[in-house]
Amino acid sequence: MEVALPLDQMTVAEKLQTMERLWDDLCRAAPPVSSPAWHQHVLSDRATRVTNGTAGFADWEDAKRRIRAKTS
Repeated sequence: MEVALPLDQMTVAEKLQTMERLWDDLCRAAPPVSSPAWHQHVLSDRATRVTNGTAGFADWEDAKRRIRAKTS
C-alpha cells in the first residue's frame, strides 16, 4: 500500500505527530529487525574513540536547543 502525505502542506508539528504515530505503531506491532552490518562498524569505531579519549560529547539540553533552532 502506498500512502501519499501532503508533506509540503504539513507544519513541522504535524510532521512530528505523524512520525510519532508511526513509531508508536512500529513499537507495538513490528517484528524484530536485524541491524545492518555497518552498524557494528560504527559502534566499534565510537567505542574505540571513547576508550582512547578522542570522542566528543554534547550536553543533551544544548543539543536539543541546536536541533530546535535548525527546525524552527
